[in-house]
Amino acid sequence: RSSSRETREDAMLDELVKFFVVLLVVVEPLSLLPILAGLTEGADDAFRRRMSFKAVAISAAVCVLFAVGGTALLKLLGISVDAFKIGGGILLFMLAIEMVFARESGVRSITPVEGEEAHHRADISVFPLAFPMIAGPGAIATILLAFAAVPFGSAQFFAQLAVIGLVLVLTLALMLVTGPVMRVVGVTGSAVLGRLLGVLLAALAAQFVIDGVRGAMA
Repeated sequence: RSSSRETREDAMLDELVKFFVVLLVVVEPLSLLPILAGLTEGADDAFRRRMSFKAVAISAAVCVLFAVGGTALLKLLGISVDAFKIGGGILLFMLAIEMVFARESGVRSITPVEGEEAHHRADISVFPLAFPMIAGPGAIATILLAFAAVPFGSAQFFAQLAVIGLVLVLTLALMLVTGPVMRVVGVTGSAVLGRLLGVLLAALAAQFVIDGVRGAMA
């Protein structure tokens, strides 16, 4: 029994680490900093902090909503977990291509028209910071994939909620120090790191598709 319990705990830990890595790579907090700096150019630090806190709070609400109700939504629509693994994996792979080649796949990027509109908004917390930058389609797909096979109220369920919280706290922490980080890392450094993380995400996305295909054929 002890060996079986340890095996389950090890498997849960592996899933949590995998979920943390994928969600962190998808949210990619460093890529938010040049956007936040550009959209708040000329504004004081208080405005930037207010937008950061509000964007992360809205993103947390969206993430928790899909974590709690996402599985029920899939069942309502008649979508199997394996089918969603394949579809979600393809979506994440598109995001990985966007990160590696700096091409706009539409998964997380905004159009030039949307960017121009964002520059003239008094409140940028909902758009484009919360959506599509933090809690965008990629993050939502990642959360649905992680929670699809996890029983509501289980230890793993709450552990995965804690992982979401950790990623969002890290994101907020970086957003609050946008100025100093941008001076150290710069746009080029952020782009290089994004490409490296994109390669990792591509491999993880491919694994989601493989697992989905294997499960559907079993």
